[in-house]
Amino acid sequence: MTTQKIIRYLLTMVLLFSGYSVFSQQAANHTTPVMKTYLIERDIPNAGVLTATDLQGISQKSCTVLKDMGPGIEWVHSYVTGNKIYCIYKAENEALIRAHAKKGGFPANVIVEVGTVISPDTAK
Repeated sequence: MTTQKIIRYLLTMVLLFSGYSVFSQQAANHTTPVMKTYLIERDIPNAGVLTATDLQGISQKSCTVLKDMGPGIEWVHSYVTGNKIYCIYKAENEALIRAHAKKGGFPANVIVEVGTVISPDTAK
């Protein structure tokens, strides 16, 4: 093998590996969107006296809408009170929360992004 061929071969290898390195870096930098936590306040008169069947229907409707919307939004759980339901959701953004409410026919009177969660363990 001549010196020129060796140099061409080495140059080709360097270029190939540097291209691979750039590709690998781009793949590593590609991150999935951050799921933020949201608290949603829904004004629903007499929510506290809804039957188990009523709550099941609401839950099924919500799950159907979420399934159609894809992985960018997720329902964690909800708290039912006298005239409101407070829901905890994870979503990429507030717009997805609003779209879910609209598609499901649910009120979303207040939507707040949760900054931090504290508990009795925080005091330790």
